[in-house]
Formats: sequence, C-alpha cells, structure tokens
Amino acid sequence: MSAALEARDLTRILPGPQPTTLVADVDTAFEPQSFTVVTGPSGSGKSSLLYLLGLLDPPTAGDVLVNGESTRALGGEARALKRLAEFGFVFQFHFLLPELTVLDNVMLPMRQLGRLGAAAMRARAYDLLDPLGMAAEAQKVPGELSGGQRQRAAIARALANDPQFVLADEPTGALDSKNGATVFSTFRGLAAEGRTVIVVTHDETLARTASRAIHIVDGRVVGEACDFPPSGQT
Repeated sequence: MSAALEARDLTRILPGPQPTTLVADVDTAFEPQSFTVVTGPSGSGKSSLLYLLGLLDPPTAGDVLVNGESTRALGGEARALKRLAEFGFVFQFHFLLPELTVLDNVMLPMRQLGRLGAAAMRARAYDLLDPLGMAAEAQKVPGELSGGQRQRAAIARALANDPQFVLADEPTGALDSKNGATVFSTFRGLAAEGRTVIVVTHDETLARTASRAIHIVDGRVVGEACDFPPSGQT
C-alpha cells in the first residue's frame, strides 16, 4: 500500500547563536487507514515532528509528501489551504473559541474553506457531533462543558472539512483516564473509516491501543513497534 503521508530526511533547526535541532533526518511513512502514535521523553521532538507532518511548520531540510506529492515548494497560502482542506488538528487544550457555541466552533473551519452553504454546514456539524455524543450540547458554549466534552467537540471541529489526515498533540493530557480512553477509541474508529491518524502521547497504556508506535529521542526516530497485543496482554 502506498504511503498517504511521508517524511523524507525531515529536519527542523531553530536558528540563532546556538542553533537548536528539533527534528533530525526523519524518514517515515504513514499508510491510509492507520493509527500511529508518536512517543518519547519530554523535549524529544514529538510535537515538532507532528507540526512538520501537518504543514504547520516549514522544514529546514527534507520534505513532506502528501499522497506522493512534495510540499517543499508550497508557499504560505498554498500550505494553509492544503492544511484546511486535508488536515484536522486536535491539541491538548481544545482551543475552542469561548464566545461561540459548540455548533459554531465546529462550523468555523467549514466557513473558512467556503465549500458549503449555511444549511449544509449546520447539518454536517450536527452529523459530526451526534456520534460523539455531543449533539445535545451543540448550543452550549465551551465554558458550560466538561473537559471530555470540550475535547470531543474539538475532534468534531477537526473533522469539519472531512480531512484525510487527523493529527493530535497530547489530546488526552488534560483528561482523566476514562475520558482519555474514549478519545483514543474515537481515533481508532477514525482510522477504521479510512483516515490516517497520528497522535503524540506520553501515555504508554493508551499508546498500546494504536496499531503502530514511533519512538523519538533527540529529534530522531530510534524505534518502532507494530501490532501491539490487546491491553493487559504481553
């Protein structure tokens, strides 16, 4: 199966009197319908790699290929449009706009892309919220929700434009174990639907529920594991 997303010699160095290497010479690929976790110690470059893969940050060297096409030469506007149309992002802190309802937060990326009319955006937002158990909360603002509810709303927002890729950075870091397991179960379901899901996590228990793990140390991939046994088995 050909890779949906691929890193080739991917490197990011912060310039300065003492340049800092965040990611170094990473070569890895992600297939369609896959759920990969990125693990490693704090400061190892996990999030930096995710931001490169999601076209949020430009590489110092190397390339990110999306469905076999290089993104190296894309300008800022073209990168932003590709992100909006093909990538969905979930972060540790939900970043929902506090003054907007859940429904309006989910519709926001659709409005930015501009492909749907108002009625279609509203219907799609409810269709995304419903399987996450959030349709009844659609008219609430984020301050009226629990932490788990806010993160589920953020997942619905990430799916607003039907992205091929879903990237998450420590999405369970602010959640209890029950809500964290629910979020990871949602990611497994998204991968089963055909999306490419990549999640940065420090939670080893949840990491073992993914189908593949990449371990990062000092910006480099130092190990990989696939086909974890079910939780509780070795």
